[in-house]
Parts: sequence; C-alpha cells; structure tokens
Amino acid sequence: MKNILILIILTFSYSISFSQIVKADIIATGLTCSMCSNAINKKLKTIEGVDSVKTDLNTNTFSVYLNKDNHATPNTFKESVEKAGFYIGSLQILTPSKDVFNNTSFINLEKTSLKDKDIVTIKILDKGFVTDKEYKRLNKLYSKISTYNLENKNNYHFKIIN
Repeated sequence: MKNILILIILTFSYSISFSQIVKADIIATGLTCSMCSNAINKKLKTIEGVDSVKTDLNTNTFSVYLNKDNHATPNTFKESVEKAGFYIGSLQILTPSKDVFNNTSFINLEKTSLKDKDIVTIKILDKGFVTDKEYKRLNKLYSKISTYNLENKNNYHFKIIN
C-alpha cells in the first residue's frame, strides 16, 4: 500500500514538473544524406506522445508535433537525436506560457515576459541544445547567471522567440 502511494505521488509530481510541449522544432547537426535524416526521424517517432514528425531536408529541421498530455522534456528530444548518432544545433519549443513561467525548471535568461500570451515559442540555450560555438558565446554573455554554466540536466535556460 505504501509503495503504491509513493508511486502515485511520484507520477503526479513528474507530470506537473515539466511544461506541456505542443511542438518542438529541432535543427540537427552532422547530417550528410537523407539516410541520416531518416535515422533521426525514426528515433523521434519512438518518443511517447509524438503525434507526427515533419522533416525539412534543406534545413535539417525536424518539427515534432506532440499529443496532449505528453511528458516530453527538452532532454527527451536531445537523447533521441543523440541515439541516432547526431546532435542538436537548435531546439525551439512551442508551449503554454503558464507552464513555462510557473515552472522552476525553466529559467528565462532575458527576463522578458509574455504571460499575456497563451502559447509561446522558446529557444533552449543550454549546452547540447545549441552548437558548441554558440554555447561558448552564450556562456560569456550569461556568465553572471550562476546556473547557466552548471550544465544541470533538470534546468533549461531559454529566451522567448515570440
């Protein structure tokens, strides 16, 4: 009985600890052919809660559309792309603004607010979610933010795109 109660509490806390991602736009790096793209596409489709994946071979962009009540996190996408043998060069997430601004795992680096919008697009700026060159630049830019260079897998630093 005690184990069941603990399991229920952990499940509930997990489901409210991350924002509800509606769509993720991933630009992958290192692709050389359509087979590379196909490998990433297949891995992304295995994520629980994925409705569909659209691929743009010209820009190496993967638009991942998710079902309602999914439990995907930015790390979910990163791990899937890396399992296919590639890396994320950019990750933008479309999510309800209330989920981002009421979530301690998401840290707004630019302190801008769009709470009046229902849905926002954010760009994750942590290591592994941008190119190495961009991360070095961002690390200098945000050096005064103590959590930015810690590479904590539970914190996601972002800027608002729209």
